[in-house]
Amino acid sequence: MALLPTILLFFVSMQVITSSIEFWFNIPVEQSLKNSLDVGRQLFRQVSANNHFFAKKMAKELCANNYLKTKDPGSLNKYLEEARSAYNLQALEIYSARSERLALVHDPALRPEWFEKITTDLIQQQFKKGIPTSITSKIPAGELVKTLLSIPPSEEGGESAGVVAISSLITGELTKRLSSIALGYEEYQQLKMLRQPIRFSHFVILAIVALLVIFAASWFGFYLARPITTPIQALAEGTHRVADGDLDFTIEKISDDEVGMLVSAFNKMTHDLKISKARLDRSSEELREANREAEQKRRYMEIVLEHISAGVISRNAAGLITTINRSAENMLGIKSEDILHKDYTHILNKELLSLAKDIRSSLETAPGNAIERSLRVNLNNKIRTIMVHVSVLKDESNRDMGVVVVFDDLTELERAQRMAAWREVARRIAHEVKNPLTPIKLSAQRIQKKYRGQIQADVAVFDECVHTIISQVDQIRNLVNEFSTFARMPNVDPRPNSLPEIIHEAIALYREGVGHIRFEEQIGSDIPALNVDKEQMKRVLINLFDNAIAAIHGKGHIRVVASFDPILKTVRMEVADNGCGISPEDKLKLFEPYFSTKKSGMGLGLAIVNSIITDHKGFVRVRDNHPTGTIFVIELPV
Repeated sequence: MALLPTILLFFVSMQVITSSIEFWFNIPVEQSLKNSLDVGRQLFRQVSANNHFFAKKMAKELCANNYLKTKDPGSLNKYLEEARSAYNLQALEIYSARSERLALVHDPALRPEWFEKITTDLIQQQFKKGIPTSITSKIPAGELVKTLLSIPPSEEGGESAGVVAISSLITGELTKRLSSIALGYEEYQQLKMLRQPIRFSHFVILAIVALLVIFAASWFGFYLARPITTPIQALAEGTHRVADGDLDFTIEKISDDEVGMLVSAFNKMTHDLKISKARLDRSSEELREANREAEQKRRYMEIVLEHISAGVISRNAAGLITTINRSAENMLGIKSEDILHKDYTHILNKELLSLAKDIRSSLETAPGNAIERSLRVNLNNKIRTIMVHVSVLKDESNRDMGVVVVFDDLTELERAQRMAAWREVARRIAHEVKNPLTPIKLSAQRIQKKYRGQIQADVAVFDECVHTIISQVDQIRNLVNEFSTFARMPNVDPRPNSLPEIIHEAIALYREGVGHIRFEEQIGSDIPALNVDKEQMKRVLINLFDNAIAAIHGKGHIRVVASFDPILKTVRMEVADNGCGISPEDKLKLFEPYFSTKKSGMGLGLAIVNSIITDHKGFVRVRDNHPTGTIFVIELPV
């Protein structure tokens, strides 16, 4: 009874060992190595074919242009260098019919001593055969594939005048890998020869073991039930392998009894598990791919929103803020972390909330669920002109998904347009008014000179009237000059100038004339030279000083502070006074043309200041001085 299971175990073991050995020498492995070796050979053939193509083309061009017959070797070398660069070749050589090398051009990265002359036998053999010949040679940079072709090619006919040799480099790394593949293939073939000896040795070992088992079984009894224990062991092994993730494991069914049914059930279970795992893996991969695409689209939209100049804010159907880009943060002076995922009705102030309700009611009747409006709102204590575009977001089922608001700050554009319009008005007024002033003044002076001696009574009245006419004409002329200056601001002529020197010269104009006002200077010693227009910067200081003097009633002081910020690369200049100050309402329109808080003047001084600083790519702003007065802050780039 022990003989049958022992023999069965012997043959099963032999089958397992044979299968294992066959698995070691699997045909796909051998085929993969062979295919890899074929790829290397195909690479050499492809390089040789490319060299043949370029050699044939160059041979025709050399014949057509008689480069071999010219006595100027420079033209031949020039043509070869151009051809080498155009065809991306490593080297080109030309040999004469007497096997002399006429020219050699090569890649600058390769050394000329690496290109040995082709032997006379090879060249003469090329003349006889007429077909392209490829040879290889090893150099420190890799392996050169050199293709020779007669000039002209054999199919063209005619007497051979020379040989063109084209060299292409296969890099050292690729050569090493191809050599490694060839070596691996050879080692695999050698190992394959040991397959039968290994199988025979295992057969002998198993035979000895089987004999020992039979011998032992004869001593311990033939009644042991080997056919039952073997499948049970296989099931135990299969259970462990399935638990380790090997769902390809199956057990061969050797009987149709209860144990065979158990094996069939086990194999069916592993098969179902494999199918389920494959489906699960496929679903997981599809889900990961969908998540990657969604993440890429989300990231793309975030990058677009962060880099556009327009502000973008969106809210969902519940009224919570879901998106705000950097431009919107800068325009509104808020941080995204302060408003995201919050109800917009709890964030907006009364004015903006009322505006939002008005827009929301307009959206209900707007065509296309979108409206566009130009608004003037107070943002960060500044009146800004905003172009707002509001659209309702709806899904495929026409359900409300929220609202997206896109807005642009048109304040600077509007201010520039308004400034240009005012300058045109000023130019025309100056032109129309200035022309008759001189005749009026001359006529008044002539009347005074001619008729003053003829008037006996009321001479004082006569002189006063003439003086009034002349003084009013001069006053009108000054106003016209202000118009003309504003209308024709000179072009900026930036040159390296010392800002402290400009400040000193501007203050020197006032020290003696306004004795009741004390000028103070706090100028840093590290202020670098600035590329500014000296006269225009002096005009900026003069206009600011005039405004400060007009705002001071009685004694007071004007302080000029200048400093350099090495981190921001800017020079900061402040002109502060302790005058009457400027109201918040007036600050919003302070730099607009023809706005003035003084009874005299045309309100062009600060408009000119703003224009000059803007032309210098700087900024000017105003703030309160404590306890009284005003501070004008100017920042200029270094």
